[in-house]
Amino acid sequence: MRVISAANRFGVLALSFAILAGCASNDTTSEEDEYADVTERELYDRARDALDDNRFNIAVERLEALDTRHPFGEHAEQAQLELVYAYYENGDWEEARAAASRFIRLHPDHDQVDYAYYLRGLSAWQAGRFSLERLRLIDISKRDLGATRDAYGDFRELIQRYPQSEYAPDAQQRIVYLRELLARHELHVADYYLRRGAYLAAVERGRWVIENFPESNATHDALATMVEGYQGLEMDDRADEVLAVLRENAPDHDQLDGNRFSPKHLD
Repeated sequence: MRVISAANRFGVLALSFAILAGCASNDTTSEEDEYADVTERELYDRARDALDDNRFNIAVERLEALDTRHPFGEHAEQAQLELVYAYYENGDWEEARAAASRFIRLHPDHDQVDYAYYLRGLSAWQAGRFSLERLRLIDISKRDLGATRDAYGDFRELIQRYPQSEYAPDAQQRIVYLRELLARHELHVADYYLRRGAYLAAVERGRWVIENFPESNATHDALATMVEGYQGLEMDDRADEVLAVLRENAPDHDQLDGNRFSPKHLD
């Protein structure tokens, strides 16, 4: 049986790494050489052609090359904005958000900066999208809604900064949906706390919904959550105060039967 010494094994590994590094270097060189003699205008036109043909991965490659080779060129600003769009269409949500943020930072007075805000919000929307129905089928305490919160913040910022933008109406509709989604998320977490006897945490979640999403359809359920939380804490006076508000604003609430309140998880 042939035995390979440690020194020989090391030599084989070193050779393998050298070959791989050489291949990677050749690939990088070939990509660089592809655009070495291409003018800024021609490279931009090629990128536009790829966008028009929905070849977004190719468009990304060409727009990145344009941004790298001609960062202050005639087409630099438009290429940076179109790179955001190309990332978005290619499903590269994080890259799209980063590129949009960069464009907003570098060109705050650009006449299409509202589009960058809009694309940034859409990218976060896509990254965190899921329906309220699916929300009820998972352990919500383990669900991260970071991207959804980002989308909500991005769309709100767009409307606040550019209320007359052509993208504002769509952003507003998405805000309504996201507001309901985020409010329901908080109430699912509150319900999780109620089931485990963490009544103070449940009360705080309910209060947070009312304070931050007062226009949400979830506010009545938030009041009911607070009532049950206070009852669990044996803070009957506070429970009665919130219950009075619930009766006044939602007399037909599922947990009300006349003057009687039916908690979900308390005995």
